[in-house]
Amino acid sequence: MTGGSAGPTAAPAANSRLVLNPTSGEADHTERVRRLAAEHGFSVVETERGGHASELAAAAAADDVDILAACGGDGTIHEVIQGLVAANALEDVTLAVIPAGTANIYASGLGIESVDDGFAAARRGATRGLDLGVADGEPFVLSAIAGLPASASTSASDGLKERIGTLAFVIEGVRTARQFDGLEVAVDVVADGEERVWEALCLLVGALRGFTGPNEPSNAETGRLEVTVVDRLPPTGAIAEAVERRFFDRETPHATTIEASELEIVSLEDEPVRFSLDGEPREYDRVEIGVRPGALRVCVGEAYASR
Repeated sequence: MTGGSAGPTAAPAANSRLVLNPTSGEADHTERVRRLAAEHGFSVVETERGGHASELAAAAAADDVDILAACGGDGTIHEVIQGLVAANALEDVTLAVIPAGTANIYASGLGIESVDDGFAAARRGATRGLDLGVADGEPFVLSAIAGLPASASTSASDGLKERIGTLAFVIEGVRTARQFDGLEVAVDVVADGEERVWEALCLLVGALRGFTGPNEPSNAETGRLEVTVVDRLPPTGAIAEAVERRFFDRETPHATTIEASELEIVSLEDEPVRFSLDGEPREYDRVEIGVRPGALRVCVGEAYASR
C-alpha cells in the first residue's frame, strides 16, 4: 500500500492556519511570512519555545483546521507532525510546508525551495499521501540517524548554522569523527526476515527516498524505508566515502543500502544509542522503526506533483 495518488486541486480552505517559528534559519522571515499568510487566508500562531509547535498543531486539529502550514525548518515540521499524530488528526488535516530553516531538506524533497513556493503549493492544493516513519511511536518525516551524522546534526551550533548554513553539519561531522568510535548495533530487518549484525560508524534510516542519494528523485510514497549502514573504518575514510555517496551517487565498499518496511535496532553496548530524529536528539537501548504508508496528506510543489 502506498499513498501515490494525487489529491484534488483547490485553494486553501476557509479554516487555514499557519504555525510560525520566528527563530528558524536566520530569523528574518517573520514579517514577510505574516504578510503572505494574510494574503493567502491563513491565520497565524507563533511558537514561543521548544515543543510549542506540537501543542499548536494539536490545538489546530481541535479547532477543525483543514489546512495547517508549518513555517520553519525540519525540526518545526517534526513538531507539527507530532502534534497532529497525538491528536489523531492525520486524516483530517492537510499539511503545507513553508521553508524558513537552515537546510529545509524535507521541503526541498517536495519540490518547495522557498517561502513563495510553499504558499504557491498551498494555493494550488495538489496533495499527495506521503509515508510517515515511526520510531517507537514517534513520527518522523525525513530521517532517523544514529552515529556520526546524528552527533553532527544535533551538536552543530546555531551560530555556526546561521553563518554558513548546511556546511555547518559537514564541519561538525569532521569534528565529531575525531572523537567517535562507532556504533555496535544489531539490526533485525523485517523486510526479508534476515537478521544481520553490523559494527557501524553510522546508520541512516530515510522515510524520504533519495535522502542518501540526491541524484535520485525524492519519493516518500513507496511504503518502505531506505536504510544505509556505514561500516566502521578510519574517520577520514568514512567522511570521504560519505561525500562520494551523497554528492556523486557512487557505490562505496563500506556502505550497505537496503529497503525495509520495519526494523529493530538494539544496542550491543552498555549505553543507549544516540539518534537524530529529523534533527531532534533521542536515545534508545532498543527501538522499533516502521513506516505508515501514505499516512500524511501534504501540499507538494509543482515539480513533485507532476511525477
